[in-house]
Amino acid sequence: MGPVRRGTLPVLVGALGSVAVAGVYRPLLSRWPLSVLSAVPSAIASETPAVLAGAHVLAGAAALRSRGLTRVTGLALNGAALAGLAGLAGDARRSAEALEGALREAEVPPAGDAAHTGRSRRPAGVLSGRVARRRYRRVADLTYSEHGPFGTLDVWHRADLPLDGRAPVLLQVHGGAWSTGDKVGQAEPLLGYLAERGWVCVTVNYRLAPARRWPAMMVDVKRAIAWTREHISGHGGDPDFIAITGGSAGGHLAALAALSPNDPDFQPGFTEVDTTLAAAVPLYGVHDFTRDRQGLFALLENKIIGTTFAEDGRTWRQASPTLRVGPRTPPFLVVHGSTDAIVGVEQSRRFVAALRKSSPSVVGYAELPHAQHGFDVLATARTAYTVDAAYRFLDSVWRRSVAAGAGETGRSEAGVGR
Repeated sequence: MGPVRRGTLPVLVGALGSVAVAGVYRPLLSRWPLSVLSAVPSAIASETPAVLAGAHVLAGAAALRSRGLTRVTGLALNGAALAGLAGLAGDARRSAEALEGALREAEVPPAGDAAHTGRSRRPAGVLSGRVARRRYRRVADLTYSEHGPFGTLDVWHRADLPLDGRAPVLLQVHGGAWSTGDKVGQAEPLLGYLAERGWVCVTVNYRLAPARRWPAMMVDVKRAIAWTREHISGHGGDPDFIAITGGSAGGHLAALAALSPNDPDFQPGFTEVDTTLAAAVPLYGVHDFTRDRQGLFALLENKIIGTTFAEDGRTWRQASPTLRVGPRTPPFLVVHGSTDAIVGVEQSRRFVAALRKSSPSVVGYAELPHAQHGFDVLATARTAYTVDAAYRFLDSVWRRSVAAGAGETGRSEAGVGR
């Protein structure tokens, strides 16, 4: 039994690795929910190619000690996986270059540090989620609505942050197909990076489908914005500068929140609260409910909205960020992986085209080569570049806001003086 296992293990490793790597270049399954089976192993391959290459080198060496067809098959499969991984080796650098291009497009000043160029070392200080959470999460499970654990949020900031209500604020919305997920465990490298640099970050839970149908989750995000506007100064944050981010379904909710300020349909019972946002950074989000390419309609009809597009077009269109771009659109930085198996990159391409056509604000778009859905869960080099780009974009918007406010104050004071 032992020799059989030793002989077949390299073949198994080679087969699994080859499938994972092939999915990086072109998703093998792209219809929800089966697309998850392609996305997860491909994300591991695309984000940690060196680690996976080491496993295939060892498996190939083991195959050499086998005989006959097992030896040939093991060498061929592991060799194919290694060849595919070799093509991914420069993706972190290429992603950094794509992000730099997006920042230039969004009129973000170039960084002086060579670490930001994508040709040198990765940005320093990007921590894994667990380390970042332990270091910067100051308060957990604050209640912002009456919906139990689905109406709670956490606040992150440095321990020595002055509680003077002047720090910029970022609200993070978790993903999970509007039906799962939690505020803990997503975007934490980004939250830690911003917290270290003087930001206050808020990450929220919200009601999930199918127990609660659309727009319950959007209403909850708006309630979280309202809570933040009212209470964040007590945690050091500036209630007049709240930006938003999220990935996947969280990217959809973040983008829609930024594009629907004070929409009464999403603010039942609190229409008087200003839910305007200063900027948005959606990652690999769903931006148009009216187009189905990867099983989106079935998910929305059966689990999230509970109606069909044909019979309830107004609801579906109102829930689509691409169809809501207008004169009140804030600055956007949109990020998506080029071969995302779960949410096709076409969602962000169409959204960015709409932003570029109609938004009065700056727009940056980075399409990251071979990045998979949820790539930023791991604190890899690509995540580090993405986190740094998001910070630089948000910091640029904030500084412009501060400068504009100072200018308004100066003009006001000059008028009084005269």
